[in-house]
Amino acid sequence: MLVGLFGGSFNPPHEGHRLVAKIAIRSLGLDQLWWMVTPGNPLKSNRYLAPLAKRIALSEEIADDPRIRVTAFEKTLGSTYTAQVLERIRARNKRVRFVWIMGADNLRDFHRWQDWQKIARTFPIAVVDRPGATLSFLSSVMAKTFDYARIDEHDARTLGKARAPAWTFIHGPRSILSSTAIRRMNGI
Repeated sequence: MLVGLFGGSFNPPHEGHRLVAKIAIRSLGLDQLWWMVTPGNPLKSNRYLAPLAKRIALSEEIADDPRIRVTAFEKTLGSTYTAQVLERIRARNKRVRFVWIMGADNLRDFHRWQDWQKIARTFPIAVVDRPGATLSFLSSVMAKTFDYARIDEHDARTLGKARAPAWTFIHGPRSILSSTAIRRMNGI
C-alpha cells in the first residue's frame, strides 16, 4: 500500500488543503492519504491556534475523499517534531510505503525543521505547487541539497517506489486560500 502523509496545523483547514491532497492522490497514485493535524508547530506561534479537536473536525468536513484519513498522530505519539512522528509511523507500519506531502510554501523553510535531512533521506517527498511559491522551490536549501534526487513531475507515480532521497515538484491547479488570510479575515 502507498500512503501519502500530509501534515500541518490546518488552522483552519480550507479548500487549498483539500486541493493539495487530491492532487497528491491523483499524481502519485496513492492508495490513501493520511491528513495529519498537528497539535502545534515549533516554528510558529501557537497564540491563535484553534483547539486540536476543532481543527480535526473541520478537516474531516473538508476531506471528502474516502481515501483521506484525518489523524492526530503527533498528539498520540507525543511529539511535535515531524521527523520523530514519521519515524514512529514508519516503525508501526512496516509493510506500507510512505511519501511525505508538502505544499511548496513550506519548502522555503524546510531546512529549519528538526532533522530535515533525515526526513529527506528516509521518505520520498512530493512538493505540491502553491501560489507565490512556484519559483521559490528552485532556490530552497532542500532543492539545492537534494537536486540530484529530483524526479521529473511526469514520473511522479514512480516516487512511491523510489528509494529516498527522492522528491518531485507537482504543478497543478492552485488555490489562493491560506489559513493565515482566513484568520485575518475573521479578526484573529
